[in-house]
Amino acid sequence: MLKTMIRNGALATALAIGSLGAASGAMAQNMPMVGGAPMDPAMTIPENASKASNLTTLVAAVKAAGLAETLSGPGPFTVFAPTNAAFEKLPAGTVETLLKPENKDKLTKILTYHVVPAKATSEAAMKMIKDDGGKHNVTTVSGDTLTLQMQGDKLVVIDEMGNGATVTQADVMQSNGVVHVIDTVLMPK
Repeated sequence: MLKTMIRNGALATALAIGSLGAASGAMAQNMPMVGGAPMDPAMTIPENASKASNLTTLVAAVKAAGLAETLSGPGPFTVFAPTNAAFEKLPAGTVETLLKPENKDKLTKILTYHVVPAKATSEAAMKMIKDDGGKHNVTTVSGDTLTLQMQGDKLVVIDEMGNGATVTQADVMQSNGVVHVIDTVLMPK
């Protein structure tokens, strides 16, 4: 291939492309890292999540529920993304049970409970919380409600069961929305 490039006088082009690759590598260093992987704001939520080593359980659940295509759509979406450690907090066997085909509807309900059909940065969420006197309710894609509030300087998401998930990494921008990494799986009633 190199001989062909030289023969075609394309060596300068190849070098230029190589330097672009180096520049994009430098650019990747400026991207937020989730699970040790750079999150490219030009990629969709599933494309980025599949690269993050701490979101493998979430990615498997999204695939099992058949939601990868939906979350690849234009959105915008705000996803509260539980880490593998968040799933590990669930009672033993819960994840394995939810991933079974016969539990797809329940899994879909739980996953869509983590998605808001809007693009809400942490700054916007904190403003809504402040404007609403300390708590702000949002309706999820599942049709249920999450409550956003602050605990000190931490953004917390409260589910309908009264459990709180702390946002451990906010504002991971995606081409079709924003992801906020959380430390607990949220459960609808």
